Amino acid sequence: MPLPTELFDYHLPPHLVAQTPAARRDQSRLLVVDRAARTISHCVFSDLPAFLRRGDVLIRNNAAVLPARLHAVRPTGGQVECFLLRPVEGDHTWRCLVRPGRKLPVGATFHDRDGSFSGEITGKEPDGSVVIRFTSRDGEPVTAIANRIGDVPLPPYIDRADDDPPAAHAAQRAQDLERYQTVYADRARQVAVAAPTAGLHFTPELLARIAANGIASVDVTLHVGLGTFRPIATPTVEEHGIHREWYEMPSETQRALFPPLNGRRVAVGTTSVRTVEDFLAHHAGPLPDGATCRREADIFIYPPRGFRGVDMLVTNFHQPRSTLLCLVAAFLTPGSTGGIAWIREIYAEGIARGYRFFSYGDAMLIL
Repeated sequence: MPLPTELFDYHLPPHLVAQTPAARRDQSRLLVVDRAARTISHCVFSDLPAFLRRGDVLIRNNAAVLPARLHAVRPTGGQVECFLLRPVEGDHTWRCLVRPGRKLPVGATFHDRDGSFSGEITGKEPDGSVVIRFTSRDGEPVTAIANRIGDVPLPPYIDRADDDPPAAHAAQRAQDLERYQTVYADRARQVAVAAPTAGLHFTPELLARIAANGIASVDVTLHVGLGTFRPIATPTVEEHGIHREWYEMPSETQRALFPPLNGRRVAVGTTSVRTVEDFLAHHAGPLPDGATCRREADIFIYPPRGFRGVDMLVTNFHQPRSTLLCLVAAFLTPGSTGGIAWIREIYAEGIARGYRFFSYGDAMLIL
């Protein structure tokens, strides 16, 4: 039977939406769910190595976040916000979102206040995005401009004042540039407009402890898009049109998914799960000759789906009516719909104990 979307709804007190990260990454709280014993325990993230054993392998998404939000003005003086989505031609023509979108027709132009770059809308797409051709004063590529002056593309539930004094804005931008990025992000792959947030809790020291215990780490690169924040608006889960995201999976990671396996496959985040399960839905083994797999994930994971390539999951707490919440509910009881009621119980426990939710919030480990 179809799954009503309301099954994945819950009430979250607004004060539990984390607006800033924990003082130290690995001091976030960690809610541990033991599926076999059906128990919940409460730890801190630095306790994670106690739940891992030699031979396990962490599967991480190493995509780096681009500071994709650019502020500019029109020739008339009107404000423009340009959100970079992905390049469509070299590094000077990009698919973007703009505000105010309806007031900016094809041919409209804008520039930043010091005149170091300008943009022209050259096309509009049915999904509301636009194509923009950028020109810079010094031939600077768009990615370099974004890294120099762009704001971090924080999700809409994190409130940042647009009218902060310049010094306060600069200090907040610096903190977000550091903390809305995993310590293992590949800075050469700034392909995400949202962070793979389960990985935000790791520190170099914690990763060193994990490696010293005989636990390997392998990476995927999933180009996290804005679709990850789009709630399910249809009456049933099955009616929702799932977003697509490109990923790359190198040969080493492919080999870690297949026998002989010495331990458990521990996915760090739902983006890693999505990558692994999409790959295994299309491949019965590693690609030949050490080839990297590059394809667009179109998989939608919800109960009662099973899992082929993930044995444990590190994840954050997710928004109501989100596809990510559906994935976690499926992982709790693979092959059945029992995880739907259970995830509501677990979240109620987290709310009662004051866990911090969403991107900058606390974490969950599902054994």
